[in-house]
Amino acid sequence: MMKGKGSRFERDLIAELWKHGFAAVRVAGSGVSHFPCPDIVAGNGKKVLAIEVKMRSSLPLYLSAEEIEKLRKFSEIFGAEELIALKLPRKKWKFFRLEDLVETGKGYRIDLEIYARGMDIYEVKGLEQTKLEQ
Repeated sequence: MMKGKGSRFERDLIAELWKHGFAAVRVAGSGVSHFPCPDIVAGNGKKVLAIEVKMRSSLPLYLSAEEIEKLRKFSEIFGAEELIALKLPRKKWKFFRLEDLVETGKGYRIDLEIYARGMDIYEVKGLEQTKLEQ
């Protein structure tokens, strides 16, 4: 993903998180820092999230073992729940826990089957979406 396009999607997700009651910020240097860090850190007073943001035109999405291990390590130290946020064209954001990913020989994968089981923002909040919110 191009850096500018990735930043735009990260900003879009931050706006979505704020809309749903999470304070959220982009992490400077994510992806290039010597220290493990996610793309976004968010919290709502009840839960803290460390989010790696991905955008793809189609599935599957492949993630390296190193990328997942860095997210896991940061989250453990920070006390955050680690999530992968995935945006497909003309679809809403979907969120995945690391244990939901399919392990491959070199890392992890989100395929159509896993994508179908992904969480929406309401499930991340821990609330069911009501008809009034639709």
